[in-house]
Amino acid sequence: LNPRERTSRPRAAAHRGEMLAAKHPSAMMRTPTSLRALIRGGLITRRSAASSVANPAAAGWGLHRRFAVVAAAKESGGRSTTTVSPDKQGDAGKKAKQIDLQPPKGTRDFPPEEMRVRNWLFGHFRDVARSFGFEEFDAPVLESEELYVRKAGEEITTQLYNFEDKGNRRVALRPELTPSFARLILQQGKSLAIPAKWFAVGQCWRYERMTRGRRREHYQWNMDIVGVEGVEAEAELLAAITDFFTRLGITSADVGIKVSSRKVLQAVLRRFEVPDDSFAPVCVVVDKIEKLPREKVVEELAELGVKEAAIDGILDAMAMRSLDQLESLLGADAAAVADLKLLFSHAEAYGYRDWLVFDASVVRGLSYYTGVVFEGFDRAGELRAICGGGRYNKLLGALGGEDRPMVGFGFGDAVIMELVKDKGLLPESLKSGNVDDLVYPMNAALRPAAMGIAARLRAAGRSVDLVIEDGKKPKWAFKHAERCGASRVVLIGEKEWEQGVVRVKDLATREETDVKPEDLC
Repeated sequence: LNPRERTSRPRAAAHRGEMLAAKHPSAMMRTPTSLRALIRGGLITRRSAASSVANPAAAGWGLHRRFAVVAAAKESGGRSTTTVSPDKQGDAGKKAKQIDLQPPKGTRDFPPEEMRVRNWLFGHFRDVARSFGFEEFDAPVLESEELYVRKAGEEITTQLYNFEDKGNRRVALRPELTPSFARLILQQGKSLAIPAKWFAVGQCWRYERMTRGRRREHYQWNMDIVGVEGVEAEAELLAAITDFFTRLGITSADVGIKVSSRKVLQAVLRRFEVPDDSFAPVCVVVDKIEKLPREKVVEELAELGVKEAAIDGILDAMAMRSLDQLESLLGADAAAVADLKLLFSHAEAYGYRDWLVFDASVVRGLSYYTGVVFEGFDRAGELRAICGGGRYNKLLGALGGEDRPMVGFGFGDAVIMELVKDKGLLPESLKSGNVDDLVYPMNAALRPAAMGIAARLRAAGRSVDLVIEDGKKPKWAFKHAERCGASRVVLIGEKEWEQGVVRVKDLATREETDVKPEDLC
C-alpha cells in the first residue's frame, strides 16, 4: 500500500463502523458479545458496560464512538487504537517500576551546580586559546572507525566504542580529537592558510578501566598548529598550557611538564639495531614505564623480540633526567639534543622554564608522534597525566594525504578538576547561580508590571529571575535570591508602584532604595 492508501482505508472502515452504530444504536446494548469486545479491547470498563445496558441514554456518543472503532478495526483487519485513562498507572493500577536513575557507568550528569563548574573550566580553555590567536572548530562525536584503527596495535584501538550502523558502516565514538582535526585539515587542502592555529573543546569516549580522574567519557581541550617546522610551535603551546594553569591559581610548585623527544628512543633503538618496524610497539611499552614494575617492562619488550642488551640500553637511556646526560649519550649534533636545547631556551624567554622537566621516558602512547613530546603531571604524584601532546608530522600521510608539520596537545577535564578541588581553587561564586536581579511582585495584580520591568532589565543585558508563582512571601524571595546568586532584589509593591517607583535591595550592602523603573539599568 502506498501511504495514502494506508491512511484512507482505516478511515473509510471507521466511517462505515460509525454508520453501522448509528443505524443500529441498540445493537451494542442488546448484544453482550459487542460489549465483551469493547472490554477486551480496553475501550470500556466492566462497570461502564453494565451502566450502558442499564441506562442506554446515559452511555451517549462516547460508547457509540468506541463501538464504531471496534467495527472499523474488524473490517480493516487492523488493530484498534486504545486510549489509556490518565488515572490508570500500568496493569491493574500498579505503579511502574522506577528506572535506574544513575547514568551509564563511567559517564556523568551535569546538573546546574556541576554545569556552572564545567562552564567555568571551559571558559578558561577558550579564553587562553583565543588569547594566543587560535580559532575554534568542532567535528562529529561519531566518526568512521577507520580514522582510529592504526597499525601500531596501540591500546586506544581496544578501547573504542565502535559498532556497525544501520547502513552497514563501521563507526566509532571519537576517543580523542586529533584524528578529527587531521581529517578537517586534509579536507581544507591547499586552501588552508598556513600557519593554521585551531582549538576545540569536545567530548571523547574510551572504554577503559576507571580510576581517579579517568572516566569512559570526558571532555578534551585541544590546541594544534599546522605548518611550523621548528620547536617554536611547541614553545607556543607550552606557553598556553602554563598560562592556563596560572589563570586557575596553579603554580610550577604544584605542576610540572615532562619534556622529551621520540627521536631519543629512535636513536637508542638504531644504536642497538632494533628494526624500525618495532619502534611504535616499543613506544607503547616504554610509555608504561612509570606504571609497571621493571620486570614487566622487560618481559613485554622481550615479547617484541628486543634483545637483552638492547632492553638494558633502552631502560638506561629512559632513566636520564638531564640534557647533559642526553648529550653525552647521543652527541651534541643529535637532532633530539638540538631540538630540546632550543625548546628549553625558548621556555626561558617566555618565562616558564621552571615548569619544565627533562624526562627521557616520556614518549606518549599514540603512534603518530614523531618529535618533541610533553606531559603535564602533578608534583605530588597523586594523579595521572594532566595533559599531553607533541609533534606529529606523519599523521596526514597515514590518513592518505600529504604530510605537513603539525604539533598539538590534548587536555582532559577530569584530572585537572581533581587537582583544582584538591587545591581549593574553585571560586566561591560557582556555589550559586549568576543572576543579576530577582524581580518580585508583592501580589498577582502587580505581575504585569513585574514582567515589564524584567523585560526592560533583560534588554539592558542583565540576567533576571522573575518570580512567576503566586503566594510567595518576601522571606522566600530573599532566600531564593541568595540561592540564585542575585546581587539585587527588585520589589514591586502596591504603594511604591502607585508612586511610580520600585524598592531595590542591594544584597551585598543590605541597603534599600526607591528607584524609578527607567533608572534601574
